[in-house]
Amino acid sequence: MASTIAIDAQSLARRYGRRWALADVSFTLPAGNVLMVAGRNGSGKSTLFRVLSTAIRPDRGRAIVGGFDVVKDRYDVRKVSAILSHQTYLYESLTARENLRVFADHLGRGRNEIDALLDRVTLGARGDDAVQTFSAGMRKRLSFARVLLQAPQIVLLDEPYGQLDPEGFALVDEVVRELKSRGVTVLMATHQIERGASLADQAMILEAGKVKWFGQAADAVRRGAPPAIAGVAR
Repeated sequence: MASTIAIDAQSLARRYGRRWALADVSFTLPAGNVLMVAGRNGSGKSTLFRVLSTAIRPDRGRAIVGGFDVVKDRYDVRKVSAILSHQTYLYESLTARENLRVFADHLGRGRNEIDALLDRVTLGARGDDAVQTFSAGMRKRLSFARVLLQAPQIVLLDEPYGQLDPEGFALVDEVVRELKSRGVTVLMATHQIERGASLADQAMILEAGKVKWFGQAADAVRRGAPPAIAGVAR
């Protein structure tokens, strides 16, 4: 990545009807860093991630992701970034292995990594089973494999611990550490404040679509509960 800044968001705003889900959100994230994004339900976390991933357009403001504008260069943004969202967007009738093959073909990538990735997310023994037979946690694991297959420069993880068991929590931790060790930039929205802070370099707290606190991730725990963290599920 040519720039030392992976994400540069300036005055981002997004409205749904009369409600502003995002209102003047600005931050920068250096390449290779992990940023934890926290806040109550409805604070704007998922909307922010959808804007940064080009799923929706901002009504105001500007965001540069991987050196590309999320509005003008959306296809370039999608080439350098990957998102793990609440929706898995998997093909239900296909097997886990077939899902990854379809995705690899779409990306123009080889299929030689697929078996190793299924093992990586502990789905090796279920690779030939249809996704429609999977639990929510297994679908989340397969979605992680899809993110890793993409080999992105920037990863957006929206509630990655959701629907996972303790073993799955450990997998998320391992994947985030692995991504960081490879110089990948990671944004992670989570209610798991202490866990997320242990992995992140910085933390940002959203409230009512605005940035209420930004600082070192360790401070988000050390300070106990900055004003915007109060009441956040842990």
